Amino acid sequence: MAIETIAAATAQTSPSPGPITQSAAYAKYLRGLRHRTRIVQTWQIGLVALLLGVWEIAPRAGWINPMLTSYPSAVAKTLLVMLQDGSLVLHTWTTLIEIMIGFCGGMALGLVGAVALWSSPFLYRVLDPFIVVLNGIPKIALVPIFYIWLGDTASIYAMAIAVSVFVTIIMLHTGFDAVDADKIKLVRLFGASHRQVLWKIVLPASVPTMVSTLKVNVGLALVGVIVGEFQAAKAGLGYLITYGSQIFKMNLVMAAIVILAVISSVLFIAIQALETIVLRRSGSLRSSD
Repeated sequence: MAIETIAAATAQTSPSPGPITQSAAYAKYLRGLRHRTRIVQTWQIGLVALLLGVWEIAPRAGWINPMLTSYPSAVAKTLLVMLQDGSLVLHTWTTLIEIMIGFCGGMALGLVGAVALWSSPFLYRVLDPFIVVLNGIPKIALVPIFYIWLGDTASIYAMAIAVSVFVTIIMLHTGFDAVDADKIKLVRLFGASHRQVLWKIVLPASVPTMVSTLKVNVGLALVGVIVGEFQAAKAGLGYLITYGSQIFKMNLVMAAIVILAVISSVLFIAIQALETIVLRRSGSLRSSD
């Protein structure tokens, strides 16, 4: 009761904090950050515009053969035609579903594998060289094997997972090992179980590593899906690239590549937004502690 009385008296006598005002130097610093951000964005937009301009002018001026590269206006017309007949939505949706399944499957299996290796140092010593060797194998060599074993559809999912799963295991296990050993010793001194150490210490401390792994896996899953679609897909952007190259219709090939670039950009932006939210939340939790 005495402690509560003292706390109440202190709360009554202590002045309430006033509104926080920014200093002139800090406001100038923020303006400088925004100015540099606008400069970077302007350069990025300018580089894209320059690339598109050179791409449009070079074939029309005869500097390069338009049958080999096409040009942006022709690609835009092809995308419009495909959008009107529904084929663009069909092929894009097919590839996007395959990317998400491969991406989520690779992350889930990689996380389970990394946790298993962290939980058992003996298992890690046994499997580490095999994981490194399997990660170094060119995954394109596995395409015909997966096709024979799994068929045309499941082989695409297997290819996307195979490309990313070993990288995920290696990156996450490295992040788990980098967790402060003193924190783990401390909670174990207080009687924490192995599972509690994993859930309360290792996984929360490895969130930045997980986000970095997500960024890597977006590109790897996309590569795995497209390589798998090259083999025997009946729909998808990889199928469009293969079909367009076979009939020398570069408008179709470039249109599929443009859509792949858009998908990759959207997924990367989504992961960046997730990273910002996670880091902001972890920062607020640390400040509250």
